[in-house]
Amino acid sequence: METLQEPLLETANHIVEIVARQKAFFKTYKTLDISFRLQKLKDLQKAILRHEEAIFQALEKDFRKSTFETFATEIALILDEIKIMLENVKLWAKPQAVRGSWLLFPSASYLYPEPYGTVLVIGAWNYPLQLTLLPAIGAIAAGNTVIIKPSELSANTSAIIKTIVAEVFDPAHVCVIEGGVNETQALLKERFDKIFFTGSTAVGKIVAKAAAEYLTPVTLELGGKSPCIVDEDADLEVTARRIVWGKFVNAGQTCVAPDYVLAHRKIRSMLILKMSKYITEFYGENPQNSPDYPRIINQRHFERLKKYLSSGKIVKGGQIDEQERFIAPTILDDVTWESEVMQEEIFGPILPVIEFSDLEKLIEELQYKEKPLACYYFGKTENKQEYVLEHLAFGGACINDTVMHTANPNLPFGGVGNSGQGGYHGKFSFDTFTHYKSVVKKPFWLDVPLRYPPYKGKLNLLRSVIKWI
Repeated sequence: METLQEPLLETANHIVEIVARQKAFFKTYKTLDISFRLQKLKDLQKAILRHEEAIFQALEKDFRKSTFETFATEIALILDEIKIMLENVKLWAKPQAVRGSWLLFPSASYLYPEPYGTVLVIGAWNYPLQLTLLPAIGAIAAGNTVIIKPSELSANTSAIIKTIVAEVFDPAHVCVIEGGVNETQALLKERFDKIFFTGSTAVGKIVAKAAAEYLTPVTLELGGKSPCIVDEDADLEVTARRIVWGKFVNAGQTCVAPDYVLAHRKIRSMLILKMSKYITEFYGENPQNSPDYPRIINQRHFERLKKYLSSGKIVKGGQIDEQERFIAPTILDDVTWESEVMQEEIFGPILPVIEFSDLEKLIEELQYKEKPLACYYFGKTENKQEYVLEHLAFGGACINDTVMHTANPNLPFGGVGNSGQGGYHGKFSFDTFTHYKSVVKKPFWLDVPLRYPPYKGKLNLLRSVIKWI
């Protein structure tokens, strides 16, 4: 989908009606009632728990994902986000007094949180429950009406999301629109007050162009090739274990997965051996039989990933089964920056390893590449850790771990440049769907004449006042 096409008329008319209904509901001011927001979030919380088994089944059908991984990477994060909102929304939604200015004396200054209005949340297929519902929870908590568009690629999860939302919400408040390209195109033709998109950079550009038509603010959660640097003084046992987990959870279909490893020449061979050991320890001698190893989402992505297997020397894995869309956890050695696997985000269970010998030269080379969504550095030397953090641009990072920075709701999750714009999770989710109105309140009892014309003879007085302040 490179450009917006005219959607089917029936689809377009249906979506026009839904958007109009949500805009009308927002104008009733019902969503401004904090108790209303909290009750709906509580109802959503109960519905997710009530449908937990159906969620497990949906993710198993879409990915062959285990119940443990579904709970850990999907359900638990959603329940935690709801809990944070329930505990804090009353405070966050209140007007906030901010420091004033002597130039405005006497006065008081405030920020008034205000929901944007009717927002569109477009979810992603790789973690289809949490990447769709987490931003929607922020939008609901902030007082918006919400149209949710789940990914059609994870059809079973999309269906359970629609069931849950329909049980909890009036569709004029929150509703789910399923479907594919036609539905997405029809939605993007409409004027929303905010758009939140999770997906590829290519489609993110399309969303941004559509939003620009109405100057609609957007949050884009995209991706990129997230580097994982392993220095010579890293604890290789722990490093290998954490890289293998972060890379191969969800069969590598994770936007913040280590895309490739940059290993110091002194430890490259040993690191590969240890990562290979942990692949076997996690998923067995034949990962295809592991109950904990998911499958590739569809045939198109399977074919794309299969081509990457010839980009280097396979030192671990490499087995495929087209009928099951299975690709084994794979490590590639003898990879160069020019290899095909290094040209685009992999988004699958293939881990290239490139050797380096000088950290500063490596960082200089990475500075010329697109800014990734994540960056990982393994090493014990604090000066080197800080050097990496200060000299590379990225969305978020871990030192001596992978992926886990996304689990802290006190940290914003988001990218920069080609990997996205804006962030969410916790308070940042509330802020993402909130406009803060700047308000100054002044009394009548003092009205300084200095600011009023005529200005003749007042300049020096103004200068002295400013100097004094």
